[in-house]
Amino acid sequence: MLESYAPIFGQFFGLVSLVLCVLAFASKKDDRLLVLLTSANVAFALQFMAFGSWTAAALSVLVIARIALARRYPRNLAVMAGVLAASGLAALLTWQNWADFPALVAMVLGTVGMFMLRGIPMRVFLGLAALAWLVSHVLVGAVGGMLAEALVLATNLITIFRLARVSPRYAEAVS
Repeated sequence: MLESYAPIFGQFFGLVSLVLCVLAFASKKDDRLLVLLTSANVAFALQFMAFGSWTAAALSVLVIARIALARRYPRNLAVMAGVLAASGLAALLTWQNWADFPALVAMVLGTVGMFMLRGIPMRVFLGLAALAWLVSHVLVGAVGGMLAEALVLATNLITIFRLARVSPRYAEAVS
């Protein structure tokens, strides 16, 4: 009986993620962005679980760890490599078919962006990751997730332009 409600739960958690993602990418401060993204990824993981997309769910959980590690160990290649290795292992253990590939691409782009970049360059990588996550949501039929990622892309682009307008030096050094 509970299984019949899974799509409703999935859509609900996608909508929760939508609100959190828009708030995150509207922020000019990287720290606030990363805290809100942590919360959004809890909801994304629950959404993907409800839709039975186990690779995307596992990688969404790892995104939470990645955010914490990237904040604590910025530009640390060894820690970044560990996150990428854990992501590869999670994908290997949960892989169902090629529909899982966009989630893996999103994880790699987001990991490189969060560990190695700041300001506008980080948001460009996170925007590309959002595009790959959007494809994952489309493939599982998660309407809330599709809307969340589409709005993340739009909000992210607006924030990039806002940061670029402030000054080129600020756009590179925001943290």
